[in-house]
Amino acid sequence: MGCGLLCPCFYRKRKATTHSVIAKDLNSMDSVSSLDVNSGPEKVPPSPLRVPPSPSRFSMSPKLTRLASIHLNLNQVTRATHNFSPSLRIGEGGFGTVYKAQLEDGQMVAIKRAKKEHYEKLQTEFSSEVELLAKIDHRNLVKLLGFVDQGNERLIITEYVPNGSLREHLDGQRGKILDFNQRLEISIDVAHALTYLHTYAEKQIIHRDVKSSNILLTESMRAKVADFGFARLGPLDADQTHISTKVKGTVGYLDPEYMKTYQLTPKSDVYSFGILLIEVLTGRRPVELKRPADERVTLRWAFRKYNEGTVVDMVDPLLEEKVDGEVLMKLFALAIQCAAPIRTDRPDMKTVSEQLWAIRADYMRSAKRA
Repeated sequence: MGCGLLCPCFYRKRKATTHSVIAKDLNSMDSVSSLDVNSGPEKVPPSPLRVPPSPSRFSMSPKLTRLASIHLNLNQVTRATHNFSPSLRIGEGGFGTVYKAQLEDGQMVAIKRAKKEHYEKLQTEFSSEVELLAKIDHRNLVKLLGFVDQGNERLIITEYVPNGSLREHLDGQRGKILDFNQRLEISIDVAHALTYLHTYAEKQIIHRDVKSSNILLTESMRAKVADFGFARLGPLDADQTHISTKVKGTVGYLDPEYMKTYQLTPKSDVYSFGILLIEVLTGRRPVELKRPADERVTLRWAFRKYNEGTVVDMVDPLLEEKVDGEVLMKLFALAIQCAAPIRTDRPDMKTVSEQLWAIRADYMRSAKRA
């Protein structure tokens, strides 16, 4: 005899969304220009639904001791990194240096070592990153595996993401240039990660440092958001709309309203994502001082070109593929809306994700026609 188990499945119809283009004068964005603030294939294969259903916001996040934990002492870390050899260095940031390491069981990990000269100053960032990483579990977020806080050493051990950062790929440092489909998929991955942090994590988390160098890519070109050193929990009171905190982030990606008011909300991440999306489409950094004066702030330049209807001219010149103009128009419109100077004019990340999926469907149809 055989027996079968019948599991009912439920599908929720995706709600179609429309978006309006923000047509505000970017000249009012005083802080945007302030720099002193701390050939494509004929048929593109569709991507599977990569992101599993997010857990309930009321479900308990896994404890650090149960989150694929790796228990290492300082001696074991020193051996794994060959005494923190420069040859194993894979990244550098405000918190410290990141090393690639192979454990005794053969597993590859990344180990972030705090800068000793900022030991006391970086205690908050270290504690914040460990605490927040322990609470999250999503395939588009770098997973915490363990940490070491011993003597004058503070180390964070995470999964190793082998294919470098998004910025390295946009700069052509990793060989093959990203095609348009890959850029669109990476943008969707990042949007999913931020949607999880803002909406589905046990407690709302605001990343505060969304940028291309903090987006790591796997061998299959899936994106993972990294570096939670500046992350903060969102408002704990349901009636509270923001938290007040010292401004932290990276010039060019910083929400101008956050810089003016010190009021942090998830919409600050939305602003950074808008800048990131323009960066993905154009290949340009948010601020490029070597360009002509009217092109140095990429957002201003993109807004002007968008209003002129010349979005095709903005596409990364390294991208040889010809992309449907209507698809580009929708993507730039979404990016500009995310980067609106007033946070109430920006969509939330869940809406952004839905709009990106709709744009992706348009792109697939246009690629098929071509």
